[in-house]
This record gives sequence, C-alpha cells and structure tokens, in this order.
Amino acid sequence: MKKNNSPAEGTAEVVYQSSLRLSTATLTLVGDLLRGHLKKIHSRWRKLPPGKIATIVLAVLRHDQRLLDMAGGNGVSPATVRRRVLEACTLLATPPSARIGR
Repeated sequence: MKKNNSPAEGTAEVVYQSSLRLSTATLTLVGDLLRGHLKKIHSRWRKLPPGKIATIVLAVLRHDQRLLDMAGGNGVSPATVRRRVLEACTLLATPPSARIGR
C-alpha cells in the first residue's frame, strides 16, 4: 500500500494566530534560565534568541500547540522545538539552589 502524504483536493493551508497571555515575570524567568544555560554550555549561537525560544516553549506547554505548527511558523524543525521544550522543562525542574553559581 502506498502512503499518500499530499493534501486532499480543494484544500489549502490554514494559518491562524492566537494570543498567548503570559506574565512578564514568567517569560523573563524562562528566558533568563535559557540564557544562563546557553552561557554555561558555551553555545555560540542558536537560530532564535532565548526570549523567542521561551515564548515557543511556553506556547507548547500552556496551549498544547503542535510542534510542527510552532516549528513551521518560526523557521526551525519540529525536532528543534521538542529539544528546546525538553531543555526548558529540565531547567525549570532544577531546584533554585542548584541554579545559583552558574
């Protein structure tokens, strides 16, 4: 049986936007954790800045956005979005006492 991945006839891509209410403190916390982690691991660059990564991560976690949707709209792969979500979850699960002294 041949797998058909093409869209059905008469369909078009649908793009939608939604607002994501986040407190500045939440966005800053996740962005700062990611920024500190990148500095700690000596990451030279990423395609997206930590603040944008934080927004994508929170959209996935809070509104259960599909990885493919978030990836396509931000020019990264779904695997990259998944890695960033797991990375942020690990950082958030780290006790605050272990975060000091990065």
